[in-house]
Amino acid sequence: MDEIFHVPQAQKYCNGDFRSWNPMITTPPGLYYLSLPHVASLFPGMWFLNKISSFSGLCSTAVLRSANGTFAVICSVLVYEILMHLRPVLGKRKATAYSVLMALYPLHWFFTFLFYTDVASLGAVLAMYLACLKRQYWLSAMLGALSIFIRQTNVVWMLFVASVGAIDYLFDTRQKDHVQKEGRKILTDKDSLNAGQKSMPRPPNIRRRKMDSSKSTVDYSTPQSRIVSNSFSPGLLNEFQVILVLLWSSKWKILTSFFPFIVVLAMFISFVIWNGSLVLGAKEAHTASTHFAQMMYFSLVSAAAMAPVSLCQFAHIWQYFWKNKLSGVLQGLVALIAGFISVHFFSIAHPYLLADNRHYPFYLWRKVINAHWLMKYLLVPLYIYSWLSIIKTLGKTQRKIWVLLFVLACAAVLVPSPLIEFRYYTIPFFFLVLHSDFEDYISWGLMGMIYLSVNIFTMAIFLFLPFHWDHEPGIQRFIW
Repeated sequence: MDEIFHVPQAQKYCNGDFRSWNPMITTPPGLYYLSLPHVASLFPGMWFLNKISSFSGLCSTAVLRSANGTFAVICSVLVYEILMHLRPVLGKRKATAYSVLMALYPLHWFFTFLFYTDVASLGAVLAMYLACLKRQYWLSAMLGALSIFIRQTNVVWMLFVASVGAIDYLFDTRQKDHVQKEGRKILTDKDSLNAGQKSMPRPPNIRRRKMDSSKSTVDYSTPQSRIVSNSFSPGLLNEFQVILVLLWSSKWKILTSFFPFIVVLAMFISFVIWNGSLVLGAKEAHTASTHFAQMMYFSLVSAAAMAPVSLCQFAHIWQYFWKNKLSGVLQGLVALIAGFISVHFFSIAHPYLLADNRHYPFYLWRKVINAHWLMKYLLVPLYIYSWLSIIKTLGKTQRKIWVLLFVLACAAVLVPSPLIEFRYYTIPFFFLVLHSDFEDYISWGLMGMIYLSVNIFTMAIFLFLPFHWDHEPGIQRFIW
């Protein structure tokens, strides 16, 4: 819908006009700068074929849209690399299938064919995360700055990546120190044993037991070992205490390693103060809000996109509440009350949502959420179950502090946005799936069928049901 703003702005950049700016554009010009190398790579061939006579003539809507096709391929490669780093036991074949599945995710797939910031934004965030996983913190911070230059809200994901990276750094350092101490202890015991060999008889199997003990030492610095160790992770408060102790003991190492992220954050804060707002244009229509109901919508959309996995969590969630009757009931009541408060007091109908019927949310708002005054309250248990399934899925492989940081990051991105836009859910959904432990082909196949069905339906509407503007006075909407 915003291509009417993005395409002309990019074409001005192609003409060398970097000073003009459309006041209706809210995001920085990162997408336009990234598109220029793509257009330049096509220029020699098109000029040789006499298709164009100038560089600016190549910046058509179709060519600019094709830039996102290139970014989408990069996203798939980054998903593959992240999976191979997080779970090398997954194997190349499954990691490839995983990447293809994520490429078909409807909110990612559709915007691959339009000139929007979503695909480039996702690619920059994934590249930042991969660099942080590889402990290339300076590169990760630079990619974080690039992601913010594409879309401002990516500052939240930069902070999330930096926080997760710092926590992993602390725990890995502690585990390596523990392994080294165990190794020194084994050597000391071995020296004592050798010293006492002449005065004490040795059972024939003691050497074997000692060797087995030394071999059983685990190197927790690898990602897959961290996943295994999470099964025995302590409670959230204990994790906080451990992190604070480790942070204090390694404060200078953390500060020097993650200082680049602090620099980027300081530059971003300075920009917001200078600009007077988070967005560049249309500031009146994009003021920050307390749209807590947005978190409910995100959970339901994400759980639906992972339906085979989300439905399988029902038995585990029911078992938890059955085993912990009192605490489970209290937690459930708190969650339901929070959900009811969110949809009753913090549910926002943005003017863009009500006036533009080219959005799926337009119809969901009219035909589902507002079908009856009770409907938005009847959906609350479904929202809560969706969040429980998400937390349960992540809790299988991640530390509790990681899950908490993920929820807070989602809230920081989604709650201030008054507009219901499903494409805002893409980055958190990718983080969710990348850290979900489901490897069976049945779940992948079912999710792939869901994605293909939605993509075919959406593309059919987009291609075969064009819209026209209704010029009747007072009506501002497109009619099919």
